[in-house]
Amino acid sequence: MMTIRHGISENKLQIILQLIQVFLVGLTIGMTRTVIPGLADTEFGLGSQQFLLLTSFVVVFGVVKAIMNLLAGKLSDTYGRKRVLVTGWVVAIPIPLMILYAPSWNWIVAATLLLGVNQGLCWSMTINSKLDLARLNQKGLVNGINEFSGYAAVAIAGVITAYIVDFLGARQGLFIFGVVVIFLGLISSIFSIKETMPWAKLHQVGVTPATHQSLGKLFIQASWHDKVLLSLNQAGLVEKFTDAMVWIFLPVFFLSKNLTLIEGSAIVSVYAVVWGGSQLITGPLSDKIGRKVLIVGGMWICGLGLLSIPYTNNIFLWTLEAGVIGTGMAMLYPTLGAAVADFAPVESRGTLLGIYRFWRDFGYAVSALTLGMVAQMTQVLIAPFLLASTAMILSGLYVLIALPSTQIQK
Repeated sequence: MMTIRHGISENKLQIILQLIQVFLVGLTIGMTRTVIPGLADTEFGLGSQQFLLLTSFVVVFGVVKAIMNLLAGKLSDTYGRKRVLVTGWVVAIPIPLMILYAPSWNWIVAATLLLGVNQGLCWSMTINSKLDLARLNQKGLVNGINEFSGYAAVAIAGVITAYIVDFLGARQGLFIFGVVVIFLGLISSIFSIKETMPWAKLHQVGVTPATHQSLGKLFIQASWHDKVLLSLNQAGLVEKFTDAMVWIFLPVFFLSKNLTLIEGSAIVSVYAVVWGGSQLITGPLSDKIGRKVLIVGGMWICGLGLLSIPYTNNIFLWTLEAGVIGTGMAMLYPTLGAAVADFAPVESRGTLLGIYRFWRDFGYAVSALTLGMVAQMTQVLIAPFLLASTAMILSGLYVLIALPSTQIQK
């Protein structure tokens, strides 16, 4: 009979295998981060001024991933983590083929839709499973190592695919890279990952169960009635203004400054590497000093970092600013998820985390559409930088007012 014990060290093999899973998930999205905006211009003739069309793939990604996050939390509480994880990889299988043979930009948007399903199901399950395996006082550390692995992969994929595309072309490079990564993710999820629901149920022993609530009731509670969860959910949504800027507008901005795709990818990768690596520090740090200072500070640092980019004009400063923005994201990103887990009852934690991830990734759609409209109307590339910076600073101020300073320990 299998002995179930909580703790990272007690379950280190499965934790490592889950980290490999989120690394592969990060590679899957990372391959699109710098190449796709360039592909829009070179392959499909979307000029640098067609901002709304350019942002369409991120809008679709955000809507789909948000919905999948919402469903994945509830489905994983009902049917288990592993089934949802494997399903996410199966859905990703057509993506490389769609990119390779796409006759129009609409095919790229459709491939991004499948990418949103894959990311919503797979990334959610990697963190839910680690939270199941870990002790309750390790939530910040678990979020930190999970996001480190995922976003380190995003950075690595951005640089690798830039070089592959330079040699093989955009379509062929993304096809080869995508096939290898998705195949490895699917096979390893089937044969190496354990179902962690028994660990999740053990967390509930000795805890008085809350009254059962439907997904709809929990959604309304977390999105409006519970002011603490509301503050965390809005911060999750708004922080995507930063990531949307890096995903959509930074590659376009650097191309407008006559940087090569490899140079632009290298700068963007600094953002992702610092974001990913620093979470090994900020995640466990939030367990010790509390969540609020890291969330608010991270929002403000991101806002100021974004504001500085269009007012500088050399690779060194852009690289430094990318690192600053990555530091801000590392402060706020794992901490927001851990804070939601602090305030979520154990028996509905998966669902409430799914609701948080819904609002967080719906932020891709809101931010991409808003930033695209502003850029389209003004035809000035500095405008989205100003808007994103303002949104981050104001959102951090709201968290400062609404979130209690005392960390909840269960």
